[in-house]
Amino acid sequence: MNRFVSYLRDHYAILSKIILFGLSILILVLILPKEGKFKYEFSKGKPWMHQNLIAPFDFAILKPAEELEEEKRQVLQHIKPYFSNDPDVPVNQRVVLTENFGLNWNKKYPVNPANENRKKRNLSVCLEIYDTIMKSGIIEMNKYLEGQPADYTVIIITSNIAEERHLGEFYSVQTADKYIYNKIKSFNNVDRELIISVLENSLIQSVKFDQETTEKEMRALIDKISITRGMIQTGELVISKGELITNDKLQVLQSLRLEYEAKLGSSFKYAGILAGHIILLSVSMFSLFLFLLFFRIEVFNDQKKIVLIMIMIISIVLAMTLVVKFNPEFIYLVPVCLVPIVVGIFNDTRLALFSHLITIIITGLIVPNSYEFVFLQLFAGIVTILSIVRLERRSQFFLTSLMIFITYSIIYTGMTLIKEGSIKEINYQYFVMFGGSAFLTFFSYPLIFVFERIFGLITDISLLELSNTNNKLLRELTLKAPGTFQHSMQMANLAEEAAYEIGANPLLVRTGAMYHDIGKMDDPLYFIENQSYGLNPHDELTHEESAQIIINHVISGVEKAKKYKLPEQVIDFIRTHHGTRKTEYFYSLAKKANPEEEMDVSAFTYHGPEPFSKETALLMMADVVEASSRSLKKPDEESINNLVENMINKQIENHQFDNANITFRDIKKIKTIFRKKLMNIYHLRVEYPE
Repeated sequence: MNRFVSYLRDHYAILSKIILFGLSILILVLILPKEGKFKYEFSKGKPWMHQNLIAPFDFAILKPAEELEEEKRQVLQHIKPYFSNDPDVPVNQRVVLTENFGLNWNKKYPVNPANENRKKRNLSVCLEIYDTIMKSGIIEMNKYLEGQPADYTVIIITSNIAEERHLGEFYSVQTADKYIYNKIKSFNNVDRELIISVLENSLIQSVKFDQETTEKEMRALIDKISITRGMIQTGELVISKGELITNDKLQVLQSLRLEYEAKLGSSFKYAGILAGHIILLSVSMFSLFLFLLFFRIEVFNDQKKIVLIMIMIISIVLAMTLVVKFNPEFIYLVPVCLVPIVVGIFNDTRLALFSHLITIIITGLIVPNSYEFVFLQLFAGIVTILSIVRLERRSQFFLTSLMIFITYSIIYTGMTLIKEGSIKEINYQYFVMFGGSAFLTFFSYPLIFVFERIFGLITDISLLELSNTNNKLLRELTLKAPGTFQHSMQMANLAEEAAYEIGANPLLVRTGAMYHDIGKMDDPLYFIENQSYGLNPHDELTHEESAQIIINHVISGVEKAKKYKLPEQVIDFIRTHHGTRKTEYFYSLAKKANPEEEMDVSAFTYHGPEPFSKETALLMMADVVEASSRSLKKPDEESINNLVENMINKQIENHQFDNANITFRDIKKIKTIFRKKLMNIYHLRVEYPE
C-alpha cells in the first residue's frame, strides 16, 4: 500500500494529465451521436472511386428536397380554404342594428307621433338592405382570397355540413359597403346618411376563416405526397466503379446511406459503434497528448492550459452535434475557427493548428459530406492562425472575421464549380451561414477575457493594455518617480530587443520592465535616479537602514501590483528582478566602516526568488546593465563592452540564472544586443577594423 501511495505521489503530474485526457475522451464519447456511418465517401460530379456497389437490402429512392418542395407548393396552390358560417350571427346582429337605429334616430329627431311613421319607413329600408347583404353573408378576407376571381371555390361549414361555394356568392366588407351606397339611391324620402351610418357600424363578417380545419386539410394533402420514387432491389447494381455521380445517382446513394445508417443505428451493432467512437477519439486525443508531451512540454506541465484547450474542443464538438441533430443544414454556422483563435492567443500557432486539426477531425465523424467539411474548415483555420500571428490591435479581430468569411466563400465556390460546373447552382444561403460563422468569431474577445480571469492566464492583448504608458499605475509612476519611469522605459527597450533575438516573449518582457520598480513610488527620493539638487536622504541613515529601504521596494512593488490586480506573470518580474543578490553599494560601505565586525549579510540581501524563465532572467540583466550604464564617466565602446560583460558575468557567478531555462548562447546574444543598444543611446559609432 505504501509503495502504491508513493508511486502516486511520485507520478502525480503525469497521472493527472492522463486522467484529464481520459475524462475528455469520456465526455466526447457521451456527446457524439451513436448512429452508424455509411462506409463510402462520395460527392456529386466526381467518379465513384470504390468497387461496384451492390444493394445489400431493398430500399426506396428518396425524392430530392427541391422536388418535394415543388410538389408541396403545387398541392398547396390548389388548396380550398375552409370557412365557418354561423346562422345565429346575422339574427343576433339584426337585433343590435335595430337598437342602434333607434338610438341614432332619437338623437337626431324629436320623439313625436308625426315622426313615428317616418322612423318605421327608414328602419324598414335599413333592415331590407341588411337582410339582403346578410342573406348572402360577408366573408372574412385573408391571404387565400386575395386576388382570386369570383368563381374561386371555398368550402363553407354550416352546422357541421360542408359545401363548396364560389367566392362571388359572398360580399366582402368593401363590396357590402358599395352595395349599400348604390342601393340607398333607389329609396326616396329616407335619411340616407343615417341609414348608411347605422349599416356600416352594424354589418359583421358572418363567414369566418377556419384556420384549424384549413391547416388540417393542408397537412392531410402534404402527407399524401410520396417521398420516394421507385425502389432498388437487393443484389441490384447501384453504381459501378469509375461511374460519374450524376444527380440521379447521387439521390440513389444518399437514399442508401440514410437507410443504411438508420438500420445500423437501431440494430444490435450499437456496442460496435460505441467501441469505434472510443477508439477514434482515443487516437485523436492521444495524438494531442503526445504533441504536448514532446513539442510543448511547458503547456503539458500547465494543467490550466490543457483544461482550456479541452474546453474549446469539447464546446465546438457539442455545438456541432446539436446542430447535426436538429438541422444539419446549418453546420457551417458553427464558429469552428474559435478554437485556433483562442488556443493561438494563449499559446502559439503550431499548437493552435494542431488543436484545430483535432477538432475538425472529430467533428468530421458526425457531419454529412465530411471531406468537404474538413477541407473547408482546415484552410479557414490556417488563414485564421496566420491572421493572429502578431496580434497587436483589437481591430485585428475584424480582419480575422473577414478573412474567415472570404476563405469559406472562395472554397465553397470552387467546390460548387467542381460538382455542378456552373456558379448558377450556388446556394447563396451558404454565404449567409459563412457570414454568421465569421461574426460569431467576435465572441473570441469576451471568451479570452473570461479565460484570463478564470485560469489566471495572460495574453498579448492584456499586455498591450498594461504596457500603455497612459495606464493609471504608470501615470502615477511618472508623476511620483520620473527618474524611475525613464529607467523603466530604457530597460524595456533593451529587454524587448533582446527578447526578439533569443525567442522570448518581447511583449511580456516589456510589460514586466514597465512595472518592475513600481515599489519605488513609496520612497522615490531614496533612489538615485529620482534625486536632484545633490540631496541624498541616505546620508541621515545607517547603511543597514538604507539597504532595507532599497530591498523593501521589491516587497512594496508586489503589494502595490496586487492592489492594482496586475497579472501574476507581471508580478513575477517585480519579485525576481534582483533575485537573491546583495545591495552591493551599502554592503561595501558597511564593511569599510566596520572592518573588524562580522557583517550580517542577510540584512543586505534581497529576498528573491531568483529568475525562473528566459523573460525574468533577461529583465534582471537589462536592469543592472541600464542602471550601471548611467554611472559611466566616459561612455565609449570599451567601457560599455566591459560594463555589459562584467555585470552579466557577475550575475552568472552568483548563480542567479540557475533556475531559468536560458542558455549561454542566449546570454551571448543578449550581451551583443545590449552593447549595440547602449552605444546607440550614447550616440557612439561602431569602430570599424582597419
